[in-house]
Amino acid sequence: MKISLMILALSVSLPLYAGKADVVDVKVRCPSSCTFNVTVQHADSGWEHYANQWDVLAPDGKVLGTRVLYHPHVKEQPFTRSLSNVWVPQDIDHVIIRAKDSKHGWGGVEQKVELPKR
Repeated sequence: MKISLMILALSVSLPLYAGKADVVDVKVRCPSSCTFNVTVQHADSGWEHYANQWDVLAPDGKVLGTRVLYHPHVKEQPFTRSLSNVWVPQDIDHVIIRAKDSKHGWGGVEQKVELPKR
């Protein structure tokens, strides 16, 4: 009985933690405004479950830029997309990049990115 309950508990809770979108690499250039090339890894399965957005966040959590992803990348993993013309205040020396998917939302691996001297 105890084993059956444990298996049931695991089968119910595992999907809550599986399949989130992870940021696996970031390249940034900031001659004046910044351009971010962000690589996301996610087990896209089609239109019902795919990585659909990533954000550039200031250290205080303010969203500085958003890249919406309009379709699944089932056969292209990991994939890289860019966002240009992101204005980052001069007093900020790093940003956080996070990604989300259409089923689980936020919660995958984020990346802290040191900005080049501007």
